[in-house]
Amino acid sequence: MKVAILGSRGIPNHHGGFEQFAEYFAVFLAKHNVDVTVYNSSLHPYKEKSYKGVQIVSCKDPEDKYGTAGQFIYDLNCILDARKKNFDIILQLGYTSSSIWHFLMPKQSLIVTNMDGLEWKRSKYGNLTKKFLKYAERLAAKYSDFLISDSIGIQNYLNKAYNKKSKFIAYGAHLFNKPNVDVLKQYKLTPNTYNLLIARLEPENNIEEIIEGAKDFKYPLVVIGDFNRTKLGQRLHERFKTHNNVIFLGAIYNTNHLDNLRYYSYVYFHGHSVGGTNPSLLEAMASNAFIIANENEFNKSVLGKNALYFKEVNDIKHHLESIDQTNYQQAIDANRRKIQDKYSWDTINNAYLSYFEELLTKK
Repeated sequence: MKVAILGSRGIPNHHGGFEQFAEYFAVFLAKHNVDVTVYNSSLHPYKEKSYKGVQIVSCKDPEDKYGTAGQFIYDLNCILDARKKNFDIILQLGYTSSSIWHFLMPKQSLIVTNMDGLEWKRSKYGNLTKKFLKYAERLAAKYSDFLISDSIGIQNYLNKAYNKKSKFIAYGAHLFNKPNVDVLKQYKLTPNTYNLLIARLEPENNIEEIIEGAKDFKYPLVVIGDFNRTKLGQRLHERFKTHNNVIFLGAIYNTNHLDNLRYYSYVYFHGHSVGGTNPSLLEAMASNAFIIANENEFNKSVLGKNALYFKEVNDIKHHLESIDQTNYQQAIDANRRKIQDKYSWDTINNAYLSYFEELLTKK
């Protein structure tokens, strides 16, 4: 089997969700004797031609010169190179800037697209961008040979919106089993005496609602995210920077630190309302966090009864004041079991490989 993975910035992961998945899955495939290639942006710091048995193809990415428009050129360069390689399967991660080149995809390869979340719903985009993203989504749904949904919610949406079936394969996480309380000292925190929010500071992540609901609780709210990156982040930081009960730590990229911060939090807030199976939600579940999440189909399909949910500020205030410690621990334990049984990276990687083998057998 000869597989290519495109649509990410490349591996090893220096960016986020798709890059992390690309790294874990590609290395897994290489260990299972699959000929696997990952396309890397020329802006990626890793410059070798292989990584843990995975072939790396670096393609010109002018995003540093042209901004977002550079992504379209990068995706085009990846597709043009893939046309030369005779891959059995091309796994496309997302569709935002690659689906417009659908007519250039190599005809001999099966095109499998992970559809990601509902990008056109994100409030950070203007109306023109939203219209383009909806158009790109439609192209990907129409011209991909097969679709993958990382949540039941996305699977239902694709079936309803485009009458297209998709294979449900979720995202993954590793159980966090090595807490180190000394990590908290760097942030002047003590165990179980702070609440935590880790997210991009965008409106669809319900940042302001969470701060309003948690700011007067007996424990402070720690906010992790680059507050200078968005207008909302700048406004909220300016408004609450002198508030004793709201602590902005900015962006933190050290995974071990993030896992420890989740592990020792009293409550972890997950406000995401757009997208599929969110990586940060699984990481919170894997890190012993007790979760209060925005009530929507995507979050509830992952957490089920093992979380509390909010629709508005008063819900958050009520939950914080009335948490039952018995149910608290039961929910934490149930979510960890769910990671182990349903969302472990071994489970996810094997599901992808089995699906690819099934597709090639049918072909």
